[in-house]
Amino acid sequence: MRHRLYYLLPDLPAARATMNDLLLARIEARYIRFLSAGQPLPPDLPGASLMQRTDVVRGAEMGMALGAALGLLAGVGLLYYFDIASAGMKAAFMVAATLVGILFGAWASSMQGASLPNSRLAAFDGELQKGSILLMVDVPSGRVDELEALLAQRHPEMHFRGEEAHIPTFP
Repeated sequence: MRHRLYYLLPDLPAARATMNDLLLARIEARYIRFLSAGQPLPPDLPGASLMQRTDVVRGAEMGMALGAALGLLAGVGLLYYFDIASAGMKAAFMVAATLVGILFGAWASSMQGASLPNSRLAAFDGELQKGSILLMVDVPSGRVDELEALLAQRHPEMHFRGEEAHIPTFP
């Protein structure tokens, strides 16, 4: 498992220097992401992905839960409409209706979530609007203390803003 570390950087030169130090510490570039509210980031700094910038994941999770409930209710309603005698067919029909509800709920809610900013990053909005750059770096759980110490020593201008555990290993 990985831990996501959040840092606020004052400007682009600090972001570039931090990126170089993380690469020298053998953190792969795919685990390093920057987010800025104002100016667009230059191509040499990897920007945050759609899933990191928006509420796609949260929307899909909520849509799956609501879709499962509505699919189950729709399945019950349709069972009364269609007079199915076999218990096995009734069960298969209910499972199918629930799965369709889950899939539709996940799709519809994730589309809506893609238009909203990530609610987990709302705490950083004030600093981002002032021109700061947010660094999100996913590090192996065994190297968290080492990298926090390295970044604190090499970049006193940075501000550590938190840690989130249980980030999946795959991107």
